[in-house]
Amino acid sequence: MNQDIIITLLQKSFVLVLELSVPILLAGMILGLIVSVFQTVTQIQESTLTFVPKIIGSVVVLVILMPWMFNLFIGTFNEFMDTVPKLIGG
Repeated sequence: MNQDIIITLLQKSFVLVLELSVPILLAGMILGLIVSVFQTVTQIQESTLTFVPKIIGSVVVLVILMPWMFNLFIGTFNEFMDTVPKLIGG
């Protein structure tokens, strides 16, 4: 029984990490693609040009989605704390 609860907690934590990181990673990937297409079209080969928009875009997405991410994290944390007594055996 305890092993099933631990596996379920690990699965939920992996899903939580994916749910929290995917929006930021997608924003960075999309901005990187846009910048690389722009660099190809204009033949500008500046290496730092790719990093600055990715960083700015990731921070903007993080700031915009922070309330949703915080609520998701707190909800999952509360679920974890509800299952701790089951894990201990109480």
